[in-house]
Amino acid sequence: MAQKISLFEPDLGQQESSNILAVLESGWIALGDQVALFEKRFAAYTGARCAVALNSGTAALHLAYLLAGVRPGDEVIVPSLTFCATVNAVIYCGATPVFADIRNADDWTLDPDDVANRLTSKTRAVAVMHYGGYPCDMVAFEKLCSAAGVALIEDAAHGLGGAVAGRQLGTLGAFGCFSFYSNKVITTAEGGMLVTDDEAFAARARRLRSHGMTATAVDRRDGSVGYDVAEVGYNYRLDDLRAALGLAQLDRLKSSLTRRRALVARYRERFAELPGLRIPDHGGRGDPAHYIMPVMLAHGQRARVRAQLEEAGVQTSVHYAPVHRFEHYRSLGAQLPRTEEIADKILTLPLYPSMTDAQVDRICDALAQALERTD
Repeated sequence: MAQKISLFEPDLGQQESSNILAVLESGWIALGDQVALFEKRFAAYTGARCAVALNSGTAALHLAYLLAGVRPGDEVIVPSLTFCATVNAVIYCGATPVFADIRNADDWTLDPDDVANRLTSKTRAVAVMHYGGYPCDMVAFEKLCSAAGVALIEDAAHGLGGAVAGRQLGTLGAFGCFSFYSNKVITTAEGGMLVTDDEAFAARARRLRSHGMTATAVDRRDGSVGYDVAEVGYNYRLDDLRAALGLAQLDRLKSSLTRRRALVARYRERFAELPGLRIPDHGGRGDPAHYIMPVMLAHGQRARVRAQLEEAGVQTSVHYAPVHRFEHYRSLGAQLPRTEEIADKILTLPLYPSMTDAQVDRICDALAQALERTD
């Protein structure tokens, strides 16, 4: 059998190894100068005024909600077609998530009109997620949130490298939240970043990521004596080892995005040969980041198609099982007909920079065979 095609493989090279070795040899491996440099370069890339490195995208979401003033008794409007962290972080704040629906079967991003219908006096923030790296309708959301006086927060875990209206995804709301988990467009193994144009919020985020302390280990290394704790914070720090990975990853981000675009173009060319396969364009807004390759099958096909692709040596996944269907959130009683319409039809195919055109063809050939079966 041919070698299995993984759903994802990280794009790593010699520069990552060299950067990590340099940190090890420096004698300082915790949060330090490499983190500061990573923040500076990430902010420059995205165009944000401030970037705060954290140990996960989930931490970024939690701090974004806190900085937006989300407290017990508040509501945050969220998508259901997302990773559960978007919603879980609302619970961390003691607030209530309010699920909103997607636009339609061709655009799986959050529907501004449905969000508008769910605004109440308790709404403190709206969290949008750029599904698959495809931009949400940020013009509509900026207008909506400004008029309602609520914070607009971008879950940009899928969005790094994408843009809309001439601006990078993650920089259009009050806060942008990025993930650097191992399967993201760039990785630090575990890690995340919070971006904002508000320097006061960024300064508070840096305190909150380190227990609320007014001076860090780096400050004390550089001569600061003692510290205070002005508020309860968290242990959300990134370390210099992971930041060194991130710096190398930023260097290859442009070529990685170029290759992703080429692979998606090849997929779409081959998909034209596959009747019955639906390829949403998710609104066609801006320049997508192409984080994943999602398609939609006919109802009832997915289990069989996935099994046949697995037999052919092709790993697949589902992005995502809707959060409002998970046990913890069922009691909220969310009714999302459009999300539910596609929930059992979504299939995610492999996509990563080191993939070859031949692998794309092999995947599409196997998919064609699976779609031809009627049993």
